Amino acid sequence: MSDEGMTPQLPLVESKPPVAAGRVSAAAVRSAFDSHHPPDPDLIADCVHCGFCLPACPTYVLWGEEMDSPRGRILLMDLAQRGERPLTGDMVAHWDACLGCLACVPACPSGVAYDQLLESTRQQVERRFRRPLRERMWRGGIFSVLPHPAALRVAAGALWLGQASGLRAWLAGSGGERYAPALVQTLARLAPVVNRRAVLGRLPAPRRPAGGGPARLRVGLLAGCVQRVMEPHVNDATAAVLAAYGAEVRVPRAQRCCGALELHAGRERPALDRARRLVAEFEDPALDRIAVNAAGCGAVLRTLDRLLADDPEWSERAAAVAAKVRDITEILDELGPPPTLQPLPLRVAYHDACHLAHAQGVREAPRRVLRAIPGLELLEIPEGDLCCGSAGTYNLTEVAASRDLGQRKAANLRSVEADCVVAGNPGCLLQIRASMAASGGALPAFHPVELIAGSLLASDPGRFRAPGSVSGQSDRI
Repeated sequence: MSDEGMTPQLPLVESKPPVAAGRVSAAAVRSAFDSHHPPDPDLIADCVHCGFCLPACPTYVLWGEEMDSPRGRILLMDLAQRGERPLTGDMVAHWDACLGCLACVPACPSGVAYDQLLESTRQQVERRFRRPLRERMWRGGIFSVLPHPAALRVAAGALWLGQASGLRAWLAGSGGERYAPALVQTLARLAPVVNRRAVLGRLPAPRRPAGGGPARLRVGLLAGCVQRVMEPHVNDATAAVLAAYGAEVRVPRAQRCCGALELHAGRERPALDRARRLVAEFEDPALDRIAVNAAGCGAVLRTLDRLLADDPEWSERAAAVAAKVRDITEILDELGPPPTLQPLPLRVAYHDACHLAHAQGVREAPRRVLRAIPGLELLEIPEGDLCCGSAGTYNLTEVAASRDLGQRKAANLRSVEADCVVAGNPGCLLQIRASMAASGGALPAFHPVELIAGSLLASDPGRFRAPGSVSGQSDRI
């Protein structure tokens, strides 16, 4: 990306390096970063530039460009930290191009905390770098909608009208390609088919354990922001499955966005404000677990203790909540399968959501839970660890790279000749459906709890969905 047309860059600032080994240095370093949580030089130094991260990195796989690999991006962080380079458009573009998939973290033999380095760097970029006006407006528009369930419901209503009027079909056809702006085409491609339930944005009802016996666990359900509006059937299925497995399900009614999308984009202050509010909603000491069915949300909630460590009022409260957070499949795996699972004869391709597999290290629990379904054949896909291109808001801000990764994922999914695909993250589901449709035919895409619900009810896994949804099934529960 060229710097031509960029607004003037912010100057280098004086910042003191961290105190090491009890020694205080008076030397000041002219850094491109400010003094609020810059990338830790000790974490930067952990990278020995061995190259094990290269084949794990989606953008390096796509382009073969050193600066678009984890070690290349760490080198840029080091140069900026040392004051050897200011924050230019080219430098920021390399960090922006990172999906934050964290596939490099388990691949690194040195244990480099790339997740923390990227998080700190993106916060610095948002404070210290002034993006072009058009980009600022687009990013501002994204975050005026996605973290706000009320705004998402308005967007869902617009999508509903667009579907009913045929506008969406026009955007997807030759008319849209000729006349509609590229960003509008992107939104039309990624947006799900919505229904009345999405427009209303209702939370699932609390549940008592099936059969009326004592609760094996008391579980709080995180409804999410995108999930509750664009994929509400997943929350319904989650609550129903937990109850069938013997859990009591509580759904705090005032819960809002957890801040994950904003944190991943470097918007620290609003992200942490949302995290505090969510902690207040879920710090009920009666809860044994907090169930999360969106991988990106779970990755952030499990690190609340680190994110709010500087806040004396919230640090202990955040740590108590973070300790209870589990992916829904971990809870089901802990409880063990109920005796009522019915055969579901399907060939199922399993997609590892990046923030579930790489950030949370949850790989086996979803597979064990799904393999407990009689008749279900679970298929591994080529390049299974490679990101699908969703990555939070990445498919809205880095459209070309996201599209290329989506097409690659679609080809790999198609190669195993599955009946459907499962993924534990709403962004992945939206991206995979769009990529499959754009590359020669749809493949039904489900959250794992939808398949489990289908097995429990001896029915199609799309039963929780409304008429007109991707699977075209009914939403009777």
